Amino acid sequence: MATLSDETLRKVLSSSNYPPQATAVQSQRALNLSKQQIAAKERERRILQLTIEEITSLKEDVNLYKGVGKMFMMVPRPTMEKELKGEEKDLTDDINNLAKKSKYLEKQFNDAQGQLRDIFHNSSSQQ
Repeated sequence: MATLSDETLRKVLSSSNYPPQATAVQSQRALNLSKQQIAAKERERRILQLTIEEITSLKEDVNLYKGVGKMFMMVPRPTMEKELKGEEKDLTDDINNLAKKSKYLEKQFNDAQGQLRDIFHNSSSQQ
């Protein structure tokens, strides 16, 4: 088998159409984005949880209002609690889906890195 010179190896790896390197870069970017989305949704969910705790700690006769555009509308307590718990469930589902996606992207990134390591290892052992 012919050995690859350092220059040839550098050219091969620097080309953007080389699958393992492109896959590693794309996976890393997508993984970072996914982690940022998880963090944002976790913050949103925590805010919702705090809001639900506050509402449940209030007396039953306290009026609750929901922001609608530039105004506020009075909303019955059960309706408000149901809406907030529904939003919390949706956020939890989104977080779980993003976590699954992150796991897949992490595996894809690790596989691509492994392929690149194999290429470097094989090229260095051939010389």
